[in-house]
Amino acid sequence: MRVLWINPGFSHYRIPVYAKLRGLLCGCFKLLYSKARCQDSVVRKVESVLGSDAVSLEGERVLEIGNGKISFADKGYRFCYQPGLLRTALSIPADVVIADGFFQWTPVAVVKKLVQRTPFVMCYERTAHTERNAQWYRTAYRKFVMRWIDAMCCNGRLCGEYVRSLGYPANRITYGHMVADVGGLQQSVSSASEAEISAVVTRHGLKGVVFLYVGRLIPLKGIKELLRAWKVFASGPSQDEATLFLVGDGPQRSELEEYCEQNGLRNVRFVGLIDYDKLGPFYKAADVFIMPTLEDNWSLVVPEAMACGLPILCSKYNGCWPELIRPEENGWIFDPYDSVDLAEKLWRCIALKERLPQMGETSRTIVQQYTPEQAAQSILHACELALNNRKGRDGCAFTLQILPNHKQGEKVTYQERNK
Repeated sequence: MRVLWINPGFSHYRIPVYAKLRGLLCGCFKLLYSKARCQDSVVRKVESVLGSDAVSLEGERVLEIGNGKISFADKGYRFCYQPGLLRTALSIPADVVIADGFFQWTPVAVVKKLVQRTPFVMCYERTAHTERNAQWYRTAYRKFVMRWIDAMCCNGRLCGEYVRSLGYPANRITYGHMVADVGGLQQSVSSASEAEISAVVTRHGLKGVVFLYVGRLIPLKGIKELLRAWKVFASGPSQDEATLFLVGDGPQRSELEEYCEQNGLRNVRFVGLIDYDKLGPFYKAADVFIMPTLEDNWSLVVPEAMACGLPILCSKYNGCWPELIRPEENGWIFDPYDSVDLAEKLWRCIALKERLPQMGETSRTIVQQYTPEQAAQSILHACELALNNRKGRDGCAFTLQILPNHKQGEKVTYQERNK
């Protein structure tokens, strides 16, 4: 089976999935992407892994209205034109075409579906919460495009619930295409020496239970809401038993530091931006990972922290929590807009501090189920569903032949059978 994945931009975490998918398909895989959308290190890595099967295009022109990268969903617009995109996509033979989301390069996948009758699989991430403010025309457009989508692969349950609410049939949905590329981070954590960890603790004055956040300091991530809850938490006897450790930078940093100063929040540490490959000692110095986001489809930093052996305090507005968080087993769910609720979860961590390492091991066990191999299998299942969606018109159905002991490099075939 020949698969073409049209994805204008991606980061490091996607590359292991592409590699696994290519291996399962015995090399019958092509990736079409924009060099301008990817960091140079990502381009070098994907070219190293996929070779000539990574087909890049240059010269894309983009018009952005609003700043969608740091604001809430549906608050901005992005219009792009990539010379040669349609011609290149139509020239690549494929039995299935995959695209991400409804906008940007996805219309090209729809054209390939209409012109060449290539079954179309969409990988999708949004949830009802992230789309709560979607304008009517965005929703109408999604419903319109859905008629040509043969199968969808959603990142998790909340995403699946959203696309079903738009009318997409549940029997053509698979789950699990999102995974974090945790290999490098795990190596950094395992190689962190006691001296390096001690240096982080001493340099930043960490004490008590250390709550770690890693990410951008922007309104979307809910850090201001977290600090409001920390103020409630600090009003009790527990402030000297805990430290809030914020790793990252962004346009909101000065505002957040001023809030801490005005409200006497002395056990909050702003670290700034740290290189990804140097984060190991910071994760090792922490006891709990906290993600107070006000809106996220699937925070990749959550499974990264889980792979590092940390329990998770996770916002209910994060689309990954139903799959990754088991309350009281490897963490807790909270409402970042409810300061008392979040403060109570912080106190809960203090009360159960002896159990936190055990909960972190549970996190590590849970996240082991979300691997590039599992994601590739889920996407291949969607390809099977897409092929079978044609059977009513073409008089045939398809079954992917994937053995339980399948090894990378062994060919995945699909059999055609009469209806």
